[in-house]
Amino acid sequence: MKVLLLGSGGREHALAWKLNQSKELTKLFIAPGNAGTDELGYNIDINPNNFDDVKKLVLEEGIEMVIVGPEEPLVRGIKDYFLNDPDIASVSVIGPSKEGAKLEGSKEFAKDFMKRHKIPTAAYFSVNERNLEKGIDFLKTMQAPYVLKADGLAAGKGVLIIDSFENAVQELKNMIGGKFGAASKTVVIEEFLSGIELSVFVLTDGHGYLVLPEAKDYKRIGDGDTGLNTGGMGAVSPVSFANKDFMDKVEKRIIRPTIDGLNKDDILFKGFIFLGLIKVGNDPYVIEYNVRMGDPETEVVLPRVKNDILELFRAVAAGELKKHTIDIDSQYVTTVMMVSGGYPGDYEKGKVIKGLNRVKGSIAFHAGTKIDGGKIVSNGGRVLAVSSYGATKDDALEASYRNIDLIEFDDKYFRTDIGFDL
Repeated sequence: MKVLLLGSGGREHALAWKLNQSKELTKLFIAPGNAGTDELGYNIDINPNNFDDVKKLVLEEGIEMVIVGPEEPLVRGIKDYFLNDPDIASVSVIGPSKEGAKLEGSKEFAKDFMKRHKIPTAAYFSVNERNLEKGIDFLKTMQAPYVLKADGLAAGKGVLIIDSFENAVQELKNMIGGKFGAASKTVVIEEFLSGIELSVFVLTDGHGYLVLPEAKDYKRIGDGDTGLNTGGMGAVSPVSFANKDFMDKVEKRIIRPTIDGLNKDDILFKGFIFLGLIKVGNDPYVIEYNVRMGDPETEVVLPRVKNDILELFRAVAAGELKKHTIDIDSQYVTTVMMVSGGYPGDYEKGKVIKGLNRVKGSIAFHAGTKIDGGKIVSNGGRVLAVSSYGATKDDALEASYRNIDLIEFDDKYFRTDIGFDL
C-alpha cells in the first residue's frame, strides 16, 4: 500500500518508523517531513493545510491512504475535502470529519459534548463579548485558581491558570478582546481540578475501538515541573497509577460514552481520540479531547504497540476494527526531549547536530530537524525525542539519558527529571 503521512514532528517520525515495520507498506511519502523521516520514506515539500497540493500528490503517486498527524488539517476539514471530491473519495483518510475535529478545535463544543453525554469533566461556562458580565458572575462562584481556555486552536498557548479574581477578570477581557486572535473570541471558564494528569489514546473506526498504551508527559520547561509550559519535554509509558481499576473506569465512564456519543450525534470519526485526563482521588475526569496522537507521547506509545499499525489503519478505514485486538509490549518506554536553548521563548535554528550515529539502545525521533547542505540541523524549539525501552522506568530513562550525552548541538537543553513523580 502507498501511504501519505502528513506532518513534520516527532509524532510523524514515530508514525513513519512504525509504518516501516508493516508488511503491507510498499511506499511511504511524508509531507513535509523532517531529517528523520527522510530516512524512512520520501519527504515532499507540501503544506498539509494546502489540500489542493495534497490531492495533486495523491493522484500523481497513486496513494491509497492518507494519515493525518497534526490537528490543523483535521480542524480545517481535510477528511470532508476527500469525501466530497469524486477523484479522491476512495482514498482512506485516517482522521475525523471536520465536525468530529471540533472536539479539539472548539473547547466549547467539546464541553457541550461531554455535558450532553454525561462524561465526567470540570464545571464550565462559555463567555463571549455578549455575555461577559455573566462570565464574571460565574468567576465569582468559583475559588482560585481560575482556568481560562481559548475556544479555538491557539498553538498550545490558549490556556491560562490564574491565582487572583481580579487578574482572572482582566485576562478574560483580554482574551475576548483578541489576546489569542480569533481563537479566544469565545473563552471557556473552567473549574480547577486538583489531581495528577495522564493521556489515554484510543483508535476507533467510529464503532469499534482499541485502547492504546497510556502515557504521562511533562509540559514544564524546568526540572520539578517549573517554568513555562512547552509542547512537552518528555513522556513515560506505562503510567504507574493507571491501574486496572482506574482504566476500567476510564473505559466505562469516558471511552464508551464518547464513542456512543459520536454515533448518537451522527459524527463521522475514523482515527485517534486523545483523552487528556486528570485523576481526582480515584476517579478520571476529562480535561480535554484531541483528535490525533500527542507529541511526545507518540514516541513512547507506538514503540509499545506490537501490532502491524498499517493493518489496524486498514481496519479503521474498512470499519472492521472490532475484528482486532491490541498487543502491548509490557516493557517501559521513556522519551526525553532535547530542545533549543531559549525554548519555549526565542531560540535559534540551524544548529548542526552531531553524534546521532553513536546512538545505541535508543531511538532518536526527530522533532524539529532538516537537512541543510548534507548536514542535519535544528529546525525548531523541540529538536529530538530520545526514546528507550527498559524492564523498569529507571532502566529506560538511563538509556535515554546515556544517549542524550552522545548527541551534540549548540545550546542544547533537556530536563533531567522526566518520570520523577511516577
